[in-house]
Amino acid sequence: MTSELEVYVVLTDTGTLFTRTIKWFTKDQLNHASIAFDSGLNEVYSFGRKNPQNPFFAGFVKENMRGQLFAEATCALYRCRMQPAAYTKMRSVIAEMEHNRELYRYNLIGVIGLLFNTQLIKREYAYFCSEFVASVFEKSGVELVNKSSFLVTPGDLENTPKLELVYEGRLQDLLNTCIQEDIEKRLA
Repeated sequence: MTSELEVYVVLTDTGTLFTRTIKWFTKDQLNHASIAFDSGLNEVYSFGRKNPQNPFFAGFVKENMRGQLFAEATCALYRCRMQPAAYTKMRSVIAEMEHNRELYRYNLIGVIGLLFNTQLIKREYAYFCSEFVASVFEKSGVELVNKSSFLVTPGDLENTPKLELVYEGRLQDLLNTCIQEDIEKRLA
């Protein structure tokens, strides 16, 4: 019998102008989605700002959840248990994207289509955050939401029964708890 592995979906609200604009349209409290390979959020991937100070330079990113952009963020952390083959495939998809990160762009046209619940055009190598999360899970053989990844919102991810809520609140409180638990493990 093979044991299942865990992958996490992180939904956040950073309070930026872009996030507030999307929130106005979607009515969702949390409007940024990421994939994490650990509950301590040390390895987190998404489509967003490549430079926290410049919202116009965006694409595939390995996010620093301890950085300035997320300093005041609220979040929800969801766990997805999956078979080792799906986990390995997901790692492979992310590794390929990371290796070719210069090809990838933020799909602003897709976000505009999403706001009107329609797919305008499919751009190769371009994703918005929740499209990225849904697409990576889909490519790994795990369908989170019963709709095209082009139309998946963070709210859809929040409401899927395939994800289990493990934390909701201030991001920094979660990170501080993880640090404390790590220290306690090392001292034991």
